Amino acid sequence: MLPDDKEQLIKAMKRICDQKNADLILTTGGTGLAPRDCMPEATQAVGQRNVPGISEAMRNFSMQITKRSMLSRGVSVIRHQTLIINLPGSPKAVEESLTYIIDQLPHAIGLIQDRQNEAYKH
Repeated sequence: MLPDDKEQLIKAMKRICDQKNADLILTTGGTGLAPRDCMPEATQAVGQRNVPGISEAMRNFSMQITKRSMLSRGVSVIRHQTLIINLPGSPKAVEESLTYIIDQLPHAIGLIQDRQNEAYKH
């Protein structure tokens, strides 16, 4: 667990991606409107390509549950061969969002790693 410190978050995500330690990074929290919330900015600083559809889909799904989801600024990006997705901070919202997107993640990671025809293995 890391504090809401943009530079520490950037450093940690870069290290994980650059050392190829993970196919997927899921972050939780820090995506709101509070002054300390800096996860989207840290994630964008690390990303080489944006994947807006994932975050848009999560927000759209969450809007059916609570209008407060419109306040989420979470983003999704790719760095090298790692997919990074910002999830909300609330445990309930994390579960809802992840449940909604989870079945698409193996295909997305396969595409990122040029393994479209290969079953995702972790």
